[in-house]
This record gives sequence, C-alpha cells and structure tokens, in this order.
Amino acid sequence: MRKKKEIILVGLLLVGLFSSAQKKLQIVEVVGLNDTTNYQFVQTQQLYGQGWDTLAQPHFWRELMTMGDDSALINIGSTRQIIRKVAVKDWDKQSDDEKNTVRDSVKRHYGLPDDAHVYMTSGKKSFYDFEKVMPSIGRGIKVFNDNNVDPFYAQAILLIESPNKLQKSPVGAFGSFQIMPKVAINLGLKVNKQVDERKDFDKSAWASAKLIRTICIPETNRILKAKGITYDPNDLWYKLLVLHTYHAGAGNVKNAINVINPKSGNMQLITTLWQTEVGSFRNASQNYSQLALASMIELDNIIYKNCQFIYYCPLDKM
Repeated sequence: MRKKKEIILVGLLLVGLFSSAQKKLQIVEVVGLNDTTNYQFVQTQQLYGQGWDTLAQPHFWRELMTMGDDSALINIGSTRQIIRKVAVKDWDKQSDDEKNTVRDSVKRHYGLPDDAHVYMTSGKKSFYDFEKVMPSIGRGIKVFNDNNVDPFYAQAILLIESPNKLQKSPVGAFGSFQIMPKVAINLGLKVNKQVDERKDFDKSAWASAKLIRTICIPETNRILKAKGITYDPNDLWYKLLVLHTYHAGAGNVKNAINVINPKSGNMQLITTLWQTEVGSFRNASQNYSQLALASMIELDNIIYKNCQFIYYCPLDKM
C-alpha cells in the first residue's frame, strides 16, 4: 500500500512541477482506477497550495457527496458550518414549530441574526455518482481543449451538473453540461420537439465550451474591468468566478459583485460571494463554486485511494 501511494505522490509532484512551468498543462492520466481503462483528469494544484481544501464550504459538500439521502446535516447557510448529523426520518417526524425551535436555538447559540438561514441538507451520494461520470471527463477535456477553452471548466461542470445520469433540471437545462434550451439554440444546437442535440455529449460539450469562450469569460472580464481588478485567467479564483457566470448568468454575477465592491481578485472575493444574496443570486448560485471545489477534491481523493499509477499527460498528446 505504501509503495502504491509513493507512486501516486511522485506522479502528482511531477504534475505540480509541469504546472508551474506551463499552467495550462494540468492533465493527469490514471491507470487501473476501476478497470484496465486509462482515464484523463485535470489536476489543480492551487486547490491545495492556496488552501481552498481547508475551507468549511468544500468540506461540507464533500460530506454530503458521500452521505446517503437518509441522513442530513444541520448547518449554517452562510458558512456551511456543520452543527450535527441527523436521520431524515427523525427530522421529518417533527412539526414545523419543532424544526423552527432547532433553528432558533442554533441562531442563539452562535449569535446569528434572526434572518440567518439554518438548513437541514440531506445526503447527495446518489446524485454525485462520480464513478459514472469519470469515463466522460476525458472526452469533455478533449473537446474543450480542441476549442481553446481551459479543460478545467469541462471537468468542473461535468462533476457538478449531471454526474449520475442525463437529466433535465426543473428550469429546463438539459444534457451533461446542463444548457438551457434558448442558450443552446443561440449557440448553434438544434432543440425542438423532434430533436434535442443537448443529449449528444460531444455537441453539448462543444456548445458549453463555446458558451464559456464567447460569453462567460468575456462577461466576467468586463465585470472585473469595471471594478479595476486585474486577473490571471489561470488563477483558481478567476476560474470559479467564470463558473458562477456560467451558472447564474453575467447579470446576476455583476449584481453580486457590485454589492461586494471588491478591490482585488482573490479567495476572499469568492468566499464573500458565497455569502452574498442579491436579486436572483441566492443559495443555488452561492453553492456553485463550492460544489466545484468539493467535487474536485473528492475526485482527487478517489484517484489517490484507488488508482495504480498517475502520470503527467500533455494536452497535445491526448
């Protein structure tokens, strides 16, 4: 077991060295994860080097990603601090007044304002079935890379949106990259009563890459430029902000940034965004980059525990 881990650590160290010299080349190929097939993934060293993995929010979501839906976490919405774990059946037996008593006691104990959110969030292991999505990540990475878009976005979206199965969201987003119908049509896909090209993985990946390249990144840049904030597109905080634009739309992200009124781009900008509500930028929008961080950390954990070898794989060799 020790020899296996040493092989993995050497592989990750090599990726880190290559990433320092050429940040866009952060692809690792793993061998023997679940079978004899080789899989490609994005390795993001900034997750650990900058301490994103130590934040309470990714920790909270990782806990839920490994919990069945019969269990839940009582948590503080603004910080995702876990108060305690409960059985869903026991929580559901309580009346609304009893549930509110629990929430009020948490607010009093932690000195929270009356309008603070205290949630009961059930486990999401059945949704975040990473083993099902793993084989498609390499395909997404290649499509994004072929279209000159950082493959980080392909992996993050695939891990967040529909990791367990192809499904339609309550608001109509569909496909592995969860694209809204009108957006898909504007990007060049066919979406009508007879055909929905969002179901086609490669076409959906192509449309998602185009959306990020032509809309999400330019709009995020405009938002930052309006605040006089400089940025490096390879920085993790910047990529997370682009993901928020992908999910919530540029207008909603702009409104949230205007409320925050940041002076610089960094981790604090993102963590403040997680606690900012304005207009339609609310709980689901706040969660998006938290889920991206949690899912990537959990993916690394799965790779570390289960694969036989990890080695660096330049994008132009894929």
